Amino acid sequence: MKFYCILSLIVLVGTCAKPKYSAKLQSIQDNIIIVDSALVMEYANTITKEELKKSLYEFSSDDFLGRRVGSEGQKLASNYLKSYYKREGIKSPFGEDNYYQTIPASFFYNKFKSSENVLAYIEGSEKPDEVIIISAHLDHLGVSDDGLINNGADDDGSGTVALMEMAQAFKMAKQKGFGPKRSILFLHLTAEEIGKRGSEYYVKHPVFLLNNTIANLNIDMIGRVDDAHKNNKDYLYLIGTDRLSKELHYISEKINYTFFNINLDYRFNAENDKNNYYERSDHYNFAFHDIPVIFYFNGEHKDYHKVTDTPDKIDYPLLERRTKLIFTTAWQIANQEHRLAIDENNELLK
Repeated sequence: MKFYCILSLIVLVGTCAKPKYSAKLQSIQDNIIIVDSALVMEYANTITKEELKKSLYEFSSDDFLGRRVGSEGQKLASNYLKSYYKREGIKSPFGEDNYYQTIPASFFYNKFKSSENVLAYIEGSEKPDEVIIISAHLDHLGVSDDGLINNGADDDGSGTVALMEMAQAFKMAKQKGFGPKRSILFLHLTAEEIGKRGSEYYVKHPVFLLNNTIANLNIDMIGRVDDAHKNNKDYLYLIGTDRLSKELHYISEKINYTFFNINLDYRFNAENDKNNYYERSDHYNFAFHDIPVIFYFNGEHKDYHKVTDTPDKIDYPLLERRTKLIFTTAWQIANQEHRLAIDENNELLK
């Protein structure tokens, strides 16, 4: 009897000594300290609906003929982005005048002409080898069979111009001596509409080591409101936030309730989601390589993949607000003291 009492006591002590999982998650939340709370909003506020609107009307204009992969219009769109970054003084990771990661036609099984990802880069001041990738796809559906142009204002012109504005904001901060501690790659991906091939090419030929890529914040459609939120448009779907890094999820949550209080909707993050959005945009190729991701998405609407997806239907104040949220999240990841941890390496979960 004495032996069993002692054994029971040992088991009880062992059980009590090991924190519950909920307590471990609380520890992660408690260890997130917002950095530069006043400074980050100073630069977030340089992101304006007026500049987003101007850029989106240009990027989703008929001049780019719907930005079909490998087409003349897509090449013009890539050059538009390159010209923007050169004008803003935001460098390429390749140096000099080369902002393109060229993808040969053979990678598309010669069904499309060669194409290119467009890359711009701000080097970190303290930990330059650690890289955060903020991405959006630049391509769209091209010209329809009846000659109408698919402008793709929301898909994904909205994500494209969000990247442009965030890059400008980070550059302004760096010019004032407040550059990010970690490096940020602004990655405009081609060939998303034909199966995420631009991001697939990037992870197979990474410009920066994948094991030093600490997060991917991917933006695909953030300028509209879906039917589920007609009566409360201040929302955004987040997908993938907690799949690989609970810390990333809680950083995102804390940034939001500290600065914005947007309704973050996780319904499409469910592993049994019938839409399978987690695997349907470029972030998935990074997640496949165990890089924590957040996919920002406003949901589908009646103009999705139609020629009626035009810039006059974008909610620009909402686009501004969502872009600021993503910028502020990126700022936190880039500037916090410790590197963002994936769950399997997070000491607070052990």
